[in-house]
Amino acid sequence: MTQINAYLTFDGNCREAMLFYKDCFGGELHLQTVAGSPMEKHMPPATAQRILHASLTTEDLVLMGTEMIGREGFAPGNNVALCISCATDTDARTYFSRLAAGGRITCELADSFWGGMFGAVTDRFGIQWMVNAERKDNN
Repeated sequence: MTQINAYLTFDGNCREAMLFYKDCFGGELHLQTVAGSPMEKHMPPATAQRILHASLTTEDLVLMGTEMIGREGFAPGNNVALCISCATDTDARTYFSRLAAGGRITCELADSFWGGMFGAVTDRFGIQWMVNAERKDNN
């Protein structure tokens, strides 16, 4: 099943914010830092304790976050993206292609270090999208 979930970007306080949201919504919180991830060797040492990816999951919602800020820097308004979690690689390619039409690709759709496909695009209306497909045997 394909879902659209919020993906929030924080300026150094992702852990604090996601713990707050866990208190608000309950659920299971996972925090992955740059240290210990495959990205560690590509990042400056000062980023080691920054949150690479956070996910808060309940029966009813998925809220994701990061402290990885793009080239444009952090500014209120560019810190929210919609993440499409696709059931198949085919769905990911289809949605990515459609959203990119007339927009700007910020990360090509490709295999990711976590075993799925990932890409990012800003659509022609200025909305930031992340497209992700977890790998399953039926892709």
